[in-house]
Amino acid sequence: MNDRLHWREKAKRTQHIRVTVFALARQARVWIGCAHVTVGLHYRPRDNRRRDADNLMPVLKAACDGLVDYGLTADDTPEQMQKLMPIIHPAEKGRPGSLWLTIGDPQ
Repeated sequence: MNDRLHWREKAKRTQHIRVTVFALARQARVWIGCAHVTVGLHYRPRDNRRRDADNLMPVLKAACDGLVDYGLTADDTPEQMQKLMPIIHPAEKGRPGSLWLTIGDPQ
């Protein structure tokens, strides 16, 4: 979020996240047509520098848009999708950074 990217580069990255989440949801055979779900974003960096979880919000937004594109819910409004604050986990020596989503039980 603190990156000051050209709008075209920002759009390219956002689209990449949306398409990737769409493909991963399809591959995992995630539910579709849910009335309400809870989505969380988790991040484990490769080192333990200080980070602000707020800066992950654009990634969460793009990921949720990808889930809507997939058909998890009809929209990502609060009535249909609760987005939890991203969680930053401590780095683990020798492991690369990782990013994952959790999707709570659908209603």
